[in-house]
Amino acid sequence: MTSIEQLKPRSYVIQGVIMAIFAIFMIRLFYLQVIDDTYKQIADDRGIRKEQVDPDRGQIFDRNGKLVVYNEPSYKLMVVPGQVKEIDTIRFCSIVGVDKAYFIKKMDEAKRFSRVRESVFLSQISAEDFGRMEEYLYEFEGFYTAITPVRKYAYPAAAHLLGYIAEVDSGDIRKSNGYYRNADMIGKTGVEKSYEKLLRGKKGFRNIVIDRFGRPVGPLNNGSEDVEPVAGKNLTLTIDIELQWYAEQLLAGKRGALVAIEPSSGEILALVSSPTYDPNMLSGSARNKNFATLALNKQNPLNNRALSGYYPPGSTFKPVMAALGMDRGSLTANTGYSCPGGYVMSGHTVDCHGHPYASNVELGIGHSCNAYFCYAFRFYIEDHDNPAQGMQDFKDQLAKWGIGTKTGIDLPNERNGNVPGPADYDKIYGKGRWKASNAVTLGIGQDRLIVTPLQSANSMAVIANGGWFIAPHVLKSADGEDSLMQALTVRHQTGIADSIFKYVRHGMAGAVNFGTAKVAQVDSFQVCGKTGTAENPHGRSHSWFSCFAPEENPKIAIAIIVENGGWGATYAAPIASLVAEKYINGFIAERRKPLEERMLNTSLIENPLPPLKPAEPKHDDNPPVQAAILPKQR
Repeated sequence: MTSIEQLKPRSYVIQGVIMAIFAIFMIRLFYLQVIDDTYKQIADDRGIRKEQVDPDRGQIFDRNGKLVVYNEPSYKLMVVPGQVKEIDTIRFCSIVGVDKAYFIKKMDEAKRFSRVRESVFLSQISAEDFGRMEEYLYEFEGFYTAITPVRKYAYPAAAHLLGYIAEVDSGDIRKSNGYYRNADMIGKTGVEKSYEKLLRGKKGFRNIVIDRFGRPVGPLNNGSEDVEPVAGKNLTLTIDIELQWYAEQLLAGKRGALVAIEPSSGEILALVSSPTYDPNMLSGSARNKNFATLALNKQNPLNNRALSGYYPPGSTFKPVMAALGMDRGSLTANTGYSCPGGYVMSGHTVDCHGHPYASNVELGIGHSCNAYFCYAFRFYIEDHDNPAQGMQDFKDQLAKWGIGTKTGIDLPNERNGNVPGPADYDKIYGKGRWKASNAVTLGIGQDRLIVTPLQSANSMAVIANGGWFIAPHVLKSADGEDSLMQALTVRHQTGIADSIFKYVRHGMAGAVNFGTAKVAQVDSFQVCGKTGTAENPHGRSHSWFSCFAPEENPKIAIAIIVENGGWGATYAAPIASLVAEKYINGFIAERRKPLEERMLNTSLIENPLPPLKPAEPKHDDNPPVQAAILPKQR
């Protein structure tokens, strides 16, 4: 017998063993899948739910390290349409606190998005409502709750600067390259919008095993497939939140805006638009209701007047005109012009108030002589080959100051303002048929010259610095964003020598010491300022004041407008000088306390918004502003 023949019986045995094992496995599988339904029931009673985990949005601090914006946990109700069975809609709506129309609308939206992926059914649920609905939610398969952070504000201030977040719209989703989904939150205005990508962080995801009622059983594979969220970056802003709150109190009951800048850095110290509102109004479950209330208020508290308010600058423009004229050579430091009650041309007079003879540019600014700056503008234009060339040069030079163009602030919705060019006058008078005298009131900040309060404050920074500025900005630091911060420190040159600005600064000091802005005097340092009374075709003139302080090594530049406030010295100059004194000294001198009290308690609005109250501190070591002085009305 050969060796091969000897091995055959053994191979038959091995094959038989293998077939027997295979038969046993087949019988066991048949039993488990057909006869015994234990595992079928387990499979039917289990499912996997992929939950989005929202990251903590970055916190926001002021320049002194005070916490301004933080997060608190909020709850949202999620739905997976494909898992929703027949339910008692009326009972469900009663438990959740919505009506049937809302239920139908949200379910339709969820189904259009996906039948197998979750959608937000109800967002920003309070802890109390969450506890109530959680008790009964197991009855409604396909619904579950999730936690999401909601914004909170430690101070009832800086609403226009900070901005707010809200649910994404279709445009946000379309532009996000798949990052945002229905009911995600996004910054809509202010810092929240400008720095959305830094603040939002990165989403995480969690795979949860659920039972047939949608109740979580545990993580899938012990969480090995989960993705942890990454919190957004914390931001430090340039603002001084206590100064911001103080300025808002002074402007309470008035329409207008105030912008304060640190000249040497371009950092915004305070940015106020009045009337304003507590930023907490646009956070949480009451947001939609409060937004509607604010949007319908005739005082338009949602409008950011500091960035988008359009106003003629009035006499606050005269220091700028002086610098332009001296740089051009059409005006010298010792030029004097007579003022027989104003600037007279062809029987028409641009009125002026009574004042001593302005024998030089410093006195022209100090006495705020209208005639002086009408002449200054006229001779500036006439120093060119023709009026059109002069007007274009006027427009181009002001653009270097950030006037008539955007300053480049890192906040949304800044407007350009307006500096007219030759084409504007060609349309009115015909090409080549007009001259400097047709636009002479541009020299005193009227005619078609329009600025925003931000641009006016920035022009004060230019004068304080001696001819340059850094674009105003509100971001002071953000971890790992060195290149971004470098872009916020670029100097913009006007091309005008500091030797010229010396006369402008002295003239503005004179306006405070002996001119129209005496009310702005502070004993401990020199304020350099200029009042303005801007004509308003719709009512009483606007009250303007633009300034910087101290004269040497300026620490703050301010522009303020009080709509329909009348003379610049009536409201604008007192408020600006109080803000400067508060920032530089940290307190208001006893001599000026009555002035402070009068500004706080004066209301120029017929139906002001309700007064704001300081928020409760988030941390004991970080209290909100101790507002010992509150406005009687807002």
